[in-house]
Amino acid sequence: MFDRFNRQIDYLRISVTDKCNLRCIYCMPKNGVPIIRHEDVLRFEEIADVAKTAVELGVTKVRVTGGEPLVRRGIATLIGMLSAIEGIADFGMTTNATRLAEFARPLAEAGLHRVNVSLDAIDPGRYAAITRGGDVQTVLDGIRAAREAGLDPVKLNCVIQETPDEPDARAVAAYAAEEGFEVRFIRRMNLEIGDFSIVVGGTGGDCARCNRLRLSCDGMIRPCLFNDLRFSVRALGPREAILQALASKPLCGETSQSRFNTIGG
Repeated sequence: MFDRFNRQIDYLRISVTDKCNLRCIYCMPKNGVPIIRHEDVLRFEEIADVAKTAVELGVTKVRVTGGEPLVRRGIATLIGMLSAIEGIADFGMTTNATRLAEFARPLAEAGLHRVNVSLDAIDPGRYAAITRGGDVQTVLDGIRAAREAGLDPVKLNCVIQETPDEPDARAVAAYAAEEGFEVRFIRRMNLEIGDFSIVVGGTGGDCARCNRLRLSCDGMIRPCLFNDLRFSVRALGPREAILQALASKPLCGETSQSRFNTIGG
């Protein structure tokens, strides 16, 4: 698929839930946010139908996100449904890894290729402060389990204020170097004012090279993270929703009133 700016769109990010078991200070208010009604969240069969249609149209890379995808009940079943779709060459998940020690092997056996793990600090106190109570050891255990299960390569996503030279970022980089993991540094974003930048060590945030569409957990195809355009797969059908999103994809991100936990960051 090519959009009107001749960018090849071959990447679908799928948010499977708006729920998360952490309350990271840059992502969510301390007391959380209103959750989407159960009946408004896509069923596994609907998600698989959208993914299959996207692959038929040219998508080759699929990433499962949240919220936190591992809090979605039966997630390994969905992974198995998606991995059965012929044509997906790169099948990953972004997770905070707090439940990955439990799920790594079932996910690998279901057909997941690899994981990106959100890790903003190594120091237990700093990690607990950033996530409002998270235990970094559960993350490190999850990362180890992912490697042992063959979910490789493990990549780390580290949110920074401004630069990878910040103390927490340097500690994450040192851990990644010691363990042989790739790390990407993501400057804090603000959807409402359109504040974003290119990911250090990755391609995210580079509008000229954007190759992705997003499926939100409530069934909307979103052509851009920093835009409120959305097209309902339930109202339009997966193919038409994808094609309309493709035709409407903007040249560059602007602003959005949505939340990361719904559309997958």
